[in-house]
Amino acid sequence: MENSRLIEQKNIHLFKYDESEKKENNIDIIIGADEAGRGPAAGGVFAAAVSFFDNVDINLFETLNDSKKLSAKRREVLYDVIRQNAYCAIKYVDVEKIEEINILQASLYAMKCAIEAVCKQMNSNDVLVLIDGNQKIKNVSFKQKNVIKGDATSASIAAASILAKVSRDRYMDELAKKFPNYDWESNKGYLTKKHIQAIQEFGICEYHRKSFLKNIIKSPQETQGQLLLKF
Repeated sequence: MENSRLIEQKNIHLFKYDESEKKENNIDIIIGADEAGRGPAAGGVFAAAVSFFDNVDINLFETLNDSKKLSAKRREVLYDVIRQNAYCAIKYVDVEKIEEINILQASLYAMKCAIEAVCKQMNSNDVLVLIDGNQKIKNVSFKQKNVIKGDATSASIAAASILAKVSRDRYMDELAKKFPNYDWESNKGYLTKKHIQAIQEFGICEYHRKSFLKNIIKSPQETQGQLLLKF
């Protein structure tokens, strides 16, 4: 029992925050939303939305935290636990759409789709959505609140950050098998030194975000000619 209480106390502030938002807004359902993949120069952007089941056993979430503060192994374990104990959805926006509408709008759109999928699962729009960061989602029917550093504040946002991060990492690992030159299994599409060197040596592929590479690819011809690789 002593260990159980210690586990509960470790992350109880995350769950208490969500409960306080329910009481303050006189609402029964909280959904947390977060994205993964705004910063990389390759690959799509992922978003997840999570609403924990009523009376969830928070002792299952001893290590719940901002996904960036967890090891890949811990994220993988929590991924399964979250999916077994919450309504959740994970959505993806591809590189073509990112280039069309910009990365911010793409990430907000992915979150919107994930949130709406969870609302559909729960058959309710009478919810409060807690969104990590400071950007509102436009043209929606649900109530929303921005939470700065939400993935370290709210249990539902922290859970969403893990689902989005794990899903995107798995996706980049698969792309790395198809495009082994870019070291995507390690850098996940971020512009590391090795990734930049690979672009300069081998060119880009269809999964690169050209708008993120303006300082690396200097001429329009390079994005249309010899540096555009497709497999």
